[in-house]
Amino acid sequence: MPHLELPGAELHYETTGRASAPVLLLIPAGIATLHMWDEHVPALAESHLVVRYDPRGFGATRHDAAVPFANHADALALLDHLGLASATVIGASRGGGIAIDTALTAPDRVDGLVAVSARVGGHPDVEPTPAEQHRFDAVEAIDPLVDPVRYIAEETALFAVGTGRDASEVDPAFLRRAHELAAPNVSHAADDGEILPLEPAAHDRLAGLDRPALVLVGEHDLSPFLAQYETLVTALPDAAGVRISDAAHLPSVERPEEFRGILLEWLAEHDL
Repeated sequence: MPHLELPGAELHYETTGRASAPVLLLIPAGIATLHMWDEHVPALAESHLVVRYDPRGFGATRHDAAVPFANHADALALLDHLGLASATVIGASRGGGIAIDTALTAPDRVDGLVAVSARVGGHPDVEPTPAEQHRFDAVEAIDPLVDPVRYIAEETALFAVGTGRDASEVDPAFLRRAHELAAPNVSHAADDGEILPLEPAAHDRLAGLDRPALVLVGEHDLSPFLAQYETLVTALPDAAGVRISDAAHLPSVERPEEFRGILLEWLAEHDL
């Protein structure tokens, strides 16, 4: 498996496609690994060089939690390592936040931005509904140092099911896949380390990001992410927003064909 050695880390990554093609950099959600993009890579690689990686604290990447790091700096270091001048950066959830921070840090290295159920650094707190808060509290009551397996399983269930529905209304095959994607992170449950945030935070800088942006969210996502979706669609100067029905926090996994169709159409529209 290819790895990029960085101070305090060995970043696991994979590449697929022609080196001369336009580049897509895929960053996974915090309840998954780079394998959340498996179903999309063959179609995307027909016309792109697809690069995906596991950030520190996830998947097959190894890191020393005592060494501070910036996630957006790691993303740019990977592009440098591969000799890639720029990429369209696609991130889900936590990875969406990394994608946004990368675009703000080095807009000349980012051709376009795709933010899926993205976290926005510095976004004002959004109060969950009482039902959501009850489920957040249940996850937070589990100590990841004591029971990392249960912690990851409950966190994954929370985000995969989302709000406005219960697990009995969700495709069991999708739920199994969501738990499979999260399982490798059990060994990292308590080792995020010291993450150096983007300063100033992304929320106050969105209006200055003049790159084409595609912003997606599942209609059953949790309230804080629905609010951040609205913020991105409103604040980014060149943003297209899409809400995917019958999906929660992982629309690219739960509704892969619909997601891929939207993404490919947007890439073609912007010649990316």
